[in-house]
Amino acid sequence: MTLSRLEERLADLKRLAAADAIDLSDAIAGIERKIAAARGERACWERIELARHPERPGAVEYVKLIADEFIELAGDRLYGDDPAVIGGIARIADRFVTVIGHRKGRNLKENIRCNHGMPHPEGNRKALRLARDAARFGRPILTLIDTAGAFPGIGAEERGIGQSIARNLAEFLSFPVPVVSVVVGEGGSGGALGIGVADRVYMLENAYYTVLSPEGFASLVLHDAAKAREAAEMMRISADDLASFKMIDGILPEPDGGSHRDPGAMAGKLRDTVLSAFAELERIDPVDLIAGRRRRFTSFGAFAENPGLSVTE
Repeated sequence: MTLSRLEERLADLKRLAAADAIDLSDAIAGIERKIAAARGERACWERIELARHPERPGAVEYVKLIADEFIELAGDRLYGDDPAVIGGIARIADRFVTVIGHRKGRNLKENIRCNHGMPHPEGNRKALRLARDAARFGRPILTLIDTAGAFPGIGAEERGIGQSIARNLAEFLSFPVPVVSVVVGEGGSGGALGIGVADRVYMLENAYYTVLSPEGFASLVLHDAAKAREAAEMMRISADDLASFKMIDGILPEPDGGSHRDPGAMAGKLRDTVLSAFAELERIDPVDLIAGRRRRFTSFGAFAENPGLSVTE
């Protein structure tokens, strides 16, 4: 039964109960549970569609809206420049900040040039170069995440995509400056984690953060790519889910219909959140800042040890 049909049925039951003074509380409660489940599934998939909306603002748009000045820097000083990653030095209010983010492009030509926001190894190395520079000069770091994942092509593998992600994870843990990450759209796997190790991690209301796309999960686990909607619900990848797991520090509400409906208002919330986080983090001693960041990421997940299990078994 569709959601609209369930809602009609609920309205009919409530009218009948009120008109004839009949106790239909059990039936009404059952319909309400079905409606809640249907709305939850729809909301989860709708949020994924909004996170992928072609008009959704990304790092390029937010930098233009929140920065008073911005100087873009390019290249990894080893292989080349990766247009899928944008980075540079920005002045936001009275702070100079190193900003790093994913760039998808706004049309077909830009999408192809930016590889749809999926970074190559040189993109991760560019991000690391800029972050090292920020640490050297005492600038806080802001990363804006919006990628389906690191590019899995042969060339990326040959140039060390896995190694570049691993190095970023290790070094971002040790920078003695505040690091704030915001998932503004898609947060896909290693592509997101490559710039996602931070003291504070926030998500926009309709963003998602996942180790694998819902389509990939549906294919691998449910053996049916058509079950992506069901997979998305099972994976618990929405901002609400991650907040409940205490894996993020806050959710930024979006305008009705998504951030693309009012980019200026969304950018204002993003700017306020980031500046507030930096003000808080800058009061922490760098040694304690690094220790706290390490504790944060090593505390994720749950596991149990079997003291009776031998390493030879």
